[in-house]
Amino acid sequence: MSLSLEQQINYWTQYRPSHPDDVRGYIQRGMVYFKLAKIAESIQDFDHAEQLNPTVKPYLWQRGLSYYYSQQYQLGAEQFEIDLTVNSQDVEETVWRYLCIAQFQGVEAAKNTLLPVKNDPRPVLRSVYDLFAGNCTPEDLLKIGQNQGKRGNFYSHLYLGLYHEAEQNIEQAKTYINQAATEYKIDDYMWNLAVVHQNIKFGVEL
Repeated sequence: MSLSLEQQINYWTQYRPSHPDDVRGYIQRGMVYFKLAKIAESIQDFDHAEQLNPTVKPYLWQRGLSYYYSQQYQLGAEQFEIDLTVNSQDVEETVWRYLCIAQFQGVEAAKNTLLPVKNDPRPVLRSVYDLFAGNCTPEDLLKIGQNQGKRGNFYSHLYLGLYHEAEQNIEQAKTYINQAATEYKIDDYMWNLAVVHQNIKFGVEL
């Protein structure tokens, strides 16, 4: 039987004293806090993980997401830039850097500093990148998502919603992110992000 999120918090809290040098306890608990929309607590745990082992810093993409939802957009952009030094061809981290920059410097600045990505193996995410780069229409992205099944539909709707949020098209953002969260549930941290987005941005209960 799977544990509830609250039970997972308890598990990782009890895990840490017997594994004091294992950053996993902090990272895993931080991820669960994020799923509960406890963003400050998640950042605190990710920070503790870095303090325990500074070499994990380029792999703390989860903290970048938490920075976004705590409106610490510059820190978010910086985290994703660091992440990209070890994973330069990842569309999601590139796009999240864009989203952070769009919030504190504007969309034009985000577009002008969009980093190149060429080899992400996931077709729907290649189309997500093309959307943010101005080389793909929303309709094209949705069509690619449909061709990739439920997972593709989830990612196309999530990132189309986030694209509209960056463009300040709030009602369209709400439509697509709500669809991602309610119609295309998948077992993935990013689905939890869509639910957290609904809670923080739209006031939907978890």
